[in-house]
Amino acid sequence: MLFNLWDKNKIQKPKYENLFNTETMLPISEIRNDTIIMKDGGLRAILRINGINLDLKNGDEQQIVLEQYKKFLNGMEYPIQILVRNTFLDLSNYLTYIQGNLQNIENPVLKWQGEAYYRFLQNIDMQQGLIFNKEFYIIVPYYTDEQDKGQIQRSRWGKLLDVLNAKDSIEKIVMRYRQFLKGKTWLETRVNLIVDGLNSMGIIAEKISTSDIISLIFRCYNPLLHSSQASMK
Repeated sequence: MLFNLWDKNKIQKPKYENLFNTETMLPISEIRNDTIIMKDGGLRAILRINGINLDLKNGDEQQIVLEQYKKFLNGMEYPIQILVRNTFLDLSNYLTYIQGNLQNIENPVLKWQGEAYYRFLQNIDMQQGLIFNKEFYIIVPYYTDEQDKGQIQRSRWGKLLDVLNAKDSIEKIVMRYRQFLKGKTWLETRVNLIVDGLNSMGIIAEKISTSDIISLIFRCYNPLLHSSQASMK
């Protein structure tokens, strides 16, 4: 009976319960000006890539693209990360668009065909897994004094210790902001070089905005929650 006299609201929870949350474990400090600022002071830019289908090209064209791609990779003096995501094709926005336009169709035949098309796509959207969508991204890093290779190839244990050190002092925040101002220009130079190199191969690349970066990270770490929220819109 003594336990019932305790006020649960006054019981202090262990400090480690608030230490190891998702925000703490992520190596990301903040996202500003279409750029990711890492906890170790590094910067990241993300490019969205529209891939090309080599199967639609003849043998000579395929060989030219592959040779250009080899030169593109061999000519880079800094590391990059290539991200390929396989996701289910989400037709919810398109279905909303069709449903809104069906109300404006006066021709009964066209309206019947539009409703049949809507039901067909709705059935595909409900049976997720029938259609996959590939997304291609390139993550471009930059560290001050161009110590990219040394920072990226650090041991996992060292990176884990940096991530667990979630408490930022004022000195760390100020130093990180100064590094951001210093490295932003150099990061943009790298991004432009990569975009120009890919465009020469017929591959369209564009730097994604802050909102798109947040959406991408959220989808990577919360795929089920993201899809449920999208279906509620």
